[in-house]
Amino acid sequence: MKEQNPSMEIDVLLLLKKLWSKKFLITLVAVFFATIALLVSLFLIKPTYTSTTSFYVGNQKAAAENALTAQDLQAGSYLVKDYKEIITSKDVRQQVIDDEKLTMSAEELLGKMTVDIPVDTRIISINVEDGDPREAARIANALRVVSSEKIKAVTKVDNVEEVDPAEAPTEPSSPNIKRNVALGFLIGGFLAVVIILIREVLDDRIKRPEDIEEVLGLPLIGVVPNTDKLK
Repeated sequence: MKEQNPSMEIDVLLLLKKLWSKKFLITLVAVFFATIALLVSLFLIKPTYTSTTSFYVGNQKAAAENALTAQDLQAGSYLVKDYKEIITSKDVRQQVIDDEKLTMSAEELLGKMTVDIPVDTRIISINVEDGDPREAARIANALRVVSSEKIKAVTKVDNVEEVDPAEAPTEPSSPNIKRNVALGFLIGGFLAVVIILIREVLDDRIKRPEDIEEVLGLPLIGVVPNTDKLK
């Protein structure tokens, strides 16, 4: 078995002591990054608001009986995909743009909206994100109305009912300031730790008398004092 090169050994305890001795520097760097994240979130990132509306798509039998059935709650996955495709179709988006006189393209509107359909339900949620909370609510409600009519026309289902209308949100959905500050703090602290460890590992200078024994494997006979410090 080959002998391990002592110079390649890393003293983990020494590294931990080094990190502990630099704890204030690490904290300072972490706080600095957290502050940068806070300033960027407050002043550079434009806040956006998300408004959500939802509606229910039933079947003709449920509409006639005015009641939910097991068949109504167990919609096939193909229907769920159909509804989503209809809502996000260019025809629906363009009609909303024309009806509401929006100053955006159909592709831009697609980038602002998302559609959520929970598994085993026919409750459809439309989410719209915009810099103006009232505009987000207005677009979401328009999408619900237009897509409801489109679903009726395409799938021949008459039982489409509003569940929740979209309302103007009071708090922005983005940026998430608390999350950004926490990430900034963690990233700053991590970078500080990594830099300190790299510098310590790459530093092969002899700083302590014990380093001679650890690195060279030679016994320490004596220490010559620094005469400059004695003056």
